[in-house]
Amino acid sequence: MAIDESTVGETPLVELDAGVAPTVFGKVEWLNLPGVGHGGGSIKARIAVAMLDVAEEADHLPGKTILEASSGNTARALARIGAARGYETAFVVPDDLGSGKRAALEAAGATLHEVPAAEGYDALLDRVTELASEPGYWHAGQYENATNPSAHEQTGREIWHQTDGAVTAFVAGAGTGGTVTGVGRTLHERNPDVRVVGFEPATEPHGLHGLKYMREGGYHPDTYDESVLDEKRYLATEPARVAARELAVRHADTDPTIVDAGQHDGETIRATLRVDGDFLVGPTSGGAVACVRELAREGVLDGADTVVVPLCDRGDTYAEGELWGNRLS
Repeated sequence: MAIDESTVGETPLVELDAGVAPTVFGKVEWLNLPGVGHGGGSIKARIAVAMLDVAEEADHLPGKTILEASSGNTARALARIGAARGYETAFVVPDDLGSGKRAALEAAGATLHEVPAAEGYDALLDRVTELASEPGYWHAGQYENATNPSAHEQTGREIWHQTDGAVTAFVAGAGTGGTVTGVGRTLHERNPDVRVVGFEPATEPHGLHGLKYMREGGYHPDTYDESVLDEKRYLATEPARVAARELAVRHADTDPTIVDAGQHDGETIRATLRVDGDFLVGPTSGGAVACVRELAREGVLDGADTVVVPLCDRGDTYAEGELWGNRLS
């Protein structure tokens, strides 16, 4: 499997029509590994490259199978990059894994260990711990691997540069918490007044794929440093879906404005922004916009603010389910 790892990072920044007074920029993370098919890449390509680089430098990988628990995006990234580097891969995944993510993993030759989705995400973590105790595996450990948030310090540097230091708020969901932790640290180092907001699912079960329900205890990732947050929010699934759908409506005829192309050219960006003519983002991207809307309604953010949200993955990785199922069926 041929993978161009040089395309990971330096992703574009676009201005979204989010229907709020603050200026809202989206970091287009499916441009990590563009053109790989099955919905493109995702924000998790950043940590996959970083974790594998560190493991190789420490000589942890010879003769080992890369192992991880994932709801899809981390698995896709590790499977593709791991296979390109010559490693076997295996993943613990929920049994309701979307067909696009499943197809990407199968195309990369990954072995899948399925756990009933109804048992919750902690069941995946329990199962991967069991497997990791067996010989022959290297457990990437995205929930405790410090390389995860460290990788997103680069994401933060990109955001600072692409906004010319004008960013006043960053809003992101917490699964491993690596994104909001790493980006938040970097932005606070440059300007302590930048508001860093993390959000988690309000209920379990939920449809905010990739995010972890932590409201009533359970496993709290080591990679999630809540001291970085200026504010934590709990978000229901439906507002996230509504925000994602409204982004598609608002951008039905007009592409998001490219603020900074990163390492890509405008033609490549425009070619990957839409799915069958529609601007579709995943539920956690919609969730970040929904949180920005809440903050604007409450007067926490206003027209003087410049807010950045991660567009973690593209909507065609959610071809089933309530978000885009009808549109992509």
